[in-house]
Amino acid sequence: MIVQQHEVVDMAALLTHAYELGDMIKDSAEVANYLYWKVRVESHQEAQQMIKEFARKKEAFSETERFGHFHPDYHKAKAEMEETELRLNAIEAVRSFKEAEDQLDQMLYELSSSIAHAVSDTIKVPSNALKPSGGGCGNGCSGGCASCG
Repeated sequence: MIVQQHEVVDMAALLTHAYELGDMIKDSAEVANYLYWKVRVESHQEAQQMIKEFARKKEAFSETERFGHFHPDYHKAKAEMEETELRLNAIEAVRSFKEAEDQLDQMLYELSSSIAHAVSDTIKVPSNALKPSGGGCGNGCSGGCASCG
């Protein structure tokens, strides 16, 4: 019988490094850019009105979606939701916020992937990508950013 010896993990040191990594992430350009555009969206009156309108249209579409194409208002509700989303995405602050959110998400995915694969190549790493590359679980959103949907 072959017994493999494993190094004893110093949990205090491991946690210290994890907190240091967290601080480095918080100090990154990606987080700064994300927070900048988040504040811009939150203080943009037109964007806030459009976010509320989009939420209402999305809810109305969800009600029809349960019945699919057979619901008499399905196509109208879907078109109104998509049109509102296009108007929302036409606002520079919203577009820039979504880009910053995607960049931050990509950085966090790459870090998570590096950590996971340092342990084992078979560990799955969750991703917010609609069509994840690699072993992600695909927790994709339904077309809205954190603030919009």
